[in-house]
Amino acid sequence: MKRCTYLVLLYLSVLTALLDAETVRSFITGTVEVDLNNPSGTSLSLSYNSSIIITLHRDLRFIRGIELQITAPPEFLSYQQSLAFMLYSELGSVPQLGITDVAGRQIVYELLPNKIQNIYQIPLRNAHGLRTTPYISVLTAPVLPSSFPLLFRFMPVMKGLTEEFESLVFQVHVKPILSNEGALQISFKYPQHLSGRPFTVLIDDQVIDDPSTEQIVQEGEHHLIVVSEDYRNENIRFLIERGQTHELTIELHDTTPLLIFEAPANVAIYLDNVLLGNTAFSYPVEPGTHEVKFQINDYSVLKSLVVQRGKTYHVTLTIDVQISENY
Repeated sequence: MKRCTYLVLLYLSVLTALLDAETVRSFITGTVEVDLNNPSGTSLSLSYNSSIIITLHRDLRFIRGIELQITAPPEFLSYQQSLAFMLYSELGSVPQLGITDVAGRQIVYELLPNKIQNIYQIPLRNAHGLRTTPYISVLTAPVLPSSFPLLFRFMPVMKGLTEEFESLVFQVHVKPILSNEGALQISFKYPQHLSGRPFTVLIDDQVIDDPSTEQIVQEGEHHLIVVSEDYRNENIRFLIERGQTHELTIELHDTTPLLIFEAPANVAIYLDNVLLGNTAFSYPVEPGTHEVKFQINDYSVLKSLVVQRGKTYHVTLTIDVQISENY
């Protein structure tokens, strides 16, 4: 009994699919690929009986829908309710250009309003956030990428077409609708003697499980922190642009404290009573108390400082001149 019920359901599903399928003869003038790298889109010219094929680029990370902008010539305003357009999905393959028979499932039938410009949107994901407004119409439920390519087809819905109507040229502009997201790709550089030590990465105070993989992030400014016992903590701000991948290289440093000196060229600098031969570099020191001496001929300045692990200290000798005026 269960096997019989299963066969009946299978038969009904196959029959429904066959009934949904439709074969149309169409004049295909071109193919448009919706591509993240072409956010401005592509335009094609169509006549009243023309069609185009819409395909998707394989990278759909930041594309939440497709926008169709149909621009009619001014003469079209004289023909009330004369033209419709249809969309077909599940074509199976990309048809050849020219007059050809195309099998697919009709998902949209829309009478073209008598306006110069009409804008329609097709969502590609469930959580698309697209909404119909007085200026934009969302055509259908989400059309999954597996249903592509699509066939866009004009069809006249009036009899006795005039020569003027047959000569009308419409512009169909197809472009991606980008989500408000971008990607962050992080790479790390390690000290040679500390490669592979553990660390934690946080973006906007959220721990990232695997920072070596691409992160999808909302557009705008963000804050990244690297926390580790073996490397210095890093605080970095970065900007994510919509639909773009931001590559960020983070150079990790060990936690040995560093001293950086700034003084005039004729000043001798001593660190813990040792003369520093070249002060153009940063000097690693052990955590704890150290003594710095600046020597100018017979004049010297001593300064003690306590350094902590993972920090950098700028030690600067300043010479100030004060001028006072008495009345």
